[in-house]
Amino acid sequence: MTLHSSYIHLAAPPFPYFLECGRTVYLPGDQHPNRSRMGKFDLIIVEQGCLHIGEEHTEWAVGAGHTLLLLPDRYHYSVQPCDAETVFTWVHFHTVGEWTESAGEPVYADRETHFRQFLTHPYTIRIPQFGPLPAPFARSGQAGQLLQLNHSRRSSAVWQQQRIFEEMLRTMDLARQDTAGSQADEIAEQTEAYLRNHYMEEVTNTSLADALHFHYNYLARCMKRVYGLTPMEYLTDYRLEQAKLLLLKTEIPIAAIAERTGFESTAYFSRRFSRKVGISPLRFRKRYSR
Repeated sequence: MTLHSSYIHLAAPPFPYFLECGRTVYLPGDQHPNRSRMGKFDLIIVEQGCLHIGEEHTEWAVGAGHTLLLLPDRYHYSVQPCDAETVFTWVHFHTVGEWTESAGEPVYADRETHFRQFLTHPYTIRIPQFGPLPAPFARSGQAGQLLQLNHSRRSSAVWQQQRIFEEMLRTMDLARQDTAGSQADEIAEQTEAYLRNHYMEEVTNTSLADALHFHYNYLARCMKRVYGLTPMEYLTDYRLEQAKLLLLKTEIPIAAIAERTGFESTAYFSRRFSRKVGISPLRFRKRYSR
């Protein structure tokens, strides 16, 4: 077995969506078929035995209680037949958002490109390509619930299967954070919450550090690791998004919007807005006015 610690980074929303699932039993001597560029993710959850499978130049022995995520644009092949009866559930899913593979720190989708396409900034779902089944996942019985819904009416099953599948991804994403020793994640989330709650006020490196009781450089490292932005970059982006809402939903003057969203002057607000959106705040408002 070649050890491989890659993580798969999925940008959302839109969230990955469930396609189909099933349960397979291999007897001794059976093996997984070879497949190339299936065009969809294949999440394998082994319940019993051991599945020997490879993807390109990496090979795994996926034992009971482990998961493996096969990628949609790769070649998959059997490494060797099963030695004992092997039982596994497979879940196929797809995503229209950006996804990447990395063995190191989180990889983030380009925020501006994602926003232009999906009208929202991305959150990165980070799940291991191979690893032990998270305890909350194993206890939940979610894989079994997905299988049971295969026999239900499509009109009801489609909603329930998507909900259960998203909960599975959430469990794996949060388990990764807990395993990684989540102080950085927790501090980044505290910083984010503070910025969202105080964006209308003057926020400086010093005031942020004083409020959260950490040196600003440490806060910046945590934010960069989790969100791909420094606190001040995140703050500016959030202020601009709030300004967009006010431009669309109110008739408040531009100067008042600049003040209300925490910008030091109308001129500075207009420059930052134009740089990010590509047009001035006034033109943005007129574009969506009757």
